[in-house]
Amino acid sequence: MASSGGQAFETPSTAPDFVGGMVCKGCHEKSFGNWQGSHHDLAMQRATSGTVLGDFDNASFIQFGVTSVFYKRQGRFFVRTEGESGELQEFEISYAFGFYPLQQYLIDFSGGRKQALSIAWDSRSAEQGGQKWFHLYPDEKISPGDVLHWTKPSQNWNTACAECHSMNLQKNYDVESASFDTTWTDIDVSCESCHGPGSNHLNWAKRVPGWDSMQDSLGLLLHFDEREGVLWQTDPTSGKPVRSEPKVTDKEVEACARCHSRRSPISENYVHGERLMDHYLPQTLDAGMYHDDGQIEGEVYVYGSFRQSKMYQAGVTCSDCHEPHSNELKLPGNTVCLQCHEAKTYSKVNHHFHETEGPGAACAGCHMPAKDYMIVDPRHDHSLRVPRPDLSEKFDTPNACTNCHSDKGASWAADKVRTWYGRDAKGFQGYAAVLSAARRGESAASDQLAELIRDTSTPEVARATALMELGPSLSLQTIDVLPLALSDDDPAVRSAAVSILDRTPHDVRARLAFPMLEDPVRMVRIEAARVLAAISTGDLGAKRRALLTRVENEYIAAEMASAERPEAWTNLGNFYVSKRDWPKAIRVYRKAIDTDPVFAPAYINLADVHRILSDETSAEKVLRKGLVWNEGDATIHYTLGLSLIRQSRIEEAVIELAIAAGSTVTNARYVYVYAVALDSTGKTVDAISVLTRAHNEYPNDQDVLQALIAFNLELGNDELARDYRRKLAVAR
Repeated sequence: MASSGGQAFETPSTAPDFVGGMVCKGCHEKSFGNWQGSHHDLAMQRATSGTVLGDFDNASFIQFGVTSVFYKRQGRFFVRTEGESGELQEFEISYAFGFYPLQQYLIDFSGGRKQALSIAWDSRSAEQGGQKWFHLYPDEKISPGDVLHWTKPSQNWNTACAECHSMNLQKNYDVESASFDTTWTDIDVSCESCHGPGSNHLNWAKRVPGWDSMQDSLGLLLHFDEREGVLWQTDPTSGKPVRSEPKVTDKEVEACARCHSRRSPISENYVHGERLMDHYLPQTLDAGMYHDDGQIEGEVYVYGSFRQSKMYQAGVTCSDCHEPHSNELKLPGNTVCLQCHEAKTYSKVNHHFHETEGPGAACAGCHMPAKDYMIVDPRHDHSLRVPRPDLSEKFDTPNACTNCHSDKGASWAADKVRTWYGRDAKGFQGYAAVLSAARRGESAASDQLAELIRDTSTPEVARATALMELGPSLSLQTIDVLPLALSDDDPAVRSAAVSILDRTPHDVRARLAFPMLEDPVRMVRIEAARVLAAISTGDLGAKRRALLTRVENEYIAAEMASAERPEAWTNLGNFYVSKRDWPKAIRVYRKAIDTDPVFAPAYINLADVHRILSDETSAEKVLRKGLVWNEGDATIHYTLGLSLIRQSRIEEAVIELAIAAGSTVTNARYVYVYAVALDSTGKTVDAISVLTRAHNEYPNDQDVLQALIAFNLELGNDELARDYRRKLAVAR
């Protein structure tokens, strides 16, 4: 410790610590003032009369026959609602969570858990339809056994919400007691959430001896200097905005992405200034989360869509548009866009083809269409794309035109665009056809995905997505994309490339994956350790074996960063299965089940280990236990059906496979296996019936087509068999 005037300070060489946002106010009064009252400032607050917005004056809310009552007692806030047991119980509200356009409420449970109540307060004005209680799942009854029930892990604040709503959040989950001792420095999102621990910045500001060694960084782990002196100027030739100098780091965007992204944690403690993928795995453009063209579908926040944008590729960062302390736009409406895009071009009717003062002339309305999440919260798609109703015609994707003209169809909008421009619109994101083909299992998809991966002008997140889609169909014709992707500058592309190496032969996998154990980014390294788990280490030298062991330990630690989640234990079980360490695999799968009994994959994978060990009795026992908690789970029924077949209990197996196949085809494989089982019991006509239904849903599924050929030939339906042969030739 060094001292000055009798007061002790940390020396600059000491690791920085968090000091709390109030310390920053004295020197940064304007920024602090902008932050006060912002969404970050009000991200989480203790429940008091000044912070709780909901009606707690004995207000009632009824949802699927359950009446919840909100009331106050001695200045404290309570709700009487359905608890874990299914009975009505009284719960005290401990924290208000967010404030606009909705506010949720947190309730303390045993083991340090805080759970987010699924009944929320609509804090919009009454004129906007607000000032009322509403349920976040209004169209379905969420029973206490459902994974979405407010008392379940999916609604747990400690793991699902806390890190992004409080500063210096330490989850502190104890595996042995399955409990949390979660702490924070500031209850809300304050200065050091973004700038990092501030003690050395204070030392620099106070000129503590050694301060001059911190002059470049100002004593901050993360110094947001990448926009200093940078201007956006109009290129006189193209008329388009260009950055005065190239963006060479991603630190601002990645600092925001830490919370404004759909991602999974891979470390216990975030370090400001390190790469995003040293601590998180951001989601790619997965089906169900993003439409075929990359537009937002599920609740994915901002980062994944922004990474697709032409603006991101050109060097635009979050603070080009947003004031970082208030979180508001830097300028209102279209004027924020006109900072860079010239009004004489982009504010004209011949650009937007709408009334100049009307909603159709709003830049964000066309290029950043909003979608409501959590029922009342509109969020803009940040891919900043050109509206493409022509793609909506082909791939059933949304388009901004029919968002407003809801009484019209995509064809009408596409015709309007063709009338205006004499052609279909052109956009920066050109991968809808490829992702659509891949998701539908079309035969040409593999080659198209490979071409997309090779095209380095395509946004990196789309190329990473294409790699993940390519994995199941990787072949000699497409494997050449792997060396290219493994050497890509973007860690998301490298990580995706490594993740599909488990589809390659062991010698190819070892040759390509071992160098990735030394990648500078943690996510890439641990993926390499995962795919190498199945490789024999007997021939490795001591140095390579030590390297592999070190990164395997990194992988295990990454999973244990989410040890309160059954997915983490299941992933570890899969890792030990690859290593053929059956006792460890069984142990951690059981831990996954103990962590969350409704997590079906843990039962299925544990049963598969018993299958490998030729213990079908134990496999069946595990699966039947899983059905107690997951009565209608198709995959458990399917896996149980296979186990019963292996036990030569065909009639019982058919019952389970029938449940898995279901009345609505959601998995062609399940229907195919059910049909084969039906045929084996002499019910070939029934088998053809269920296969025909599957074929209508999945016309390119080759297993279904081959079975339809075989079973029709079996019944002498030669003409039908020939038709299916022709379809199979096309599908191939």
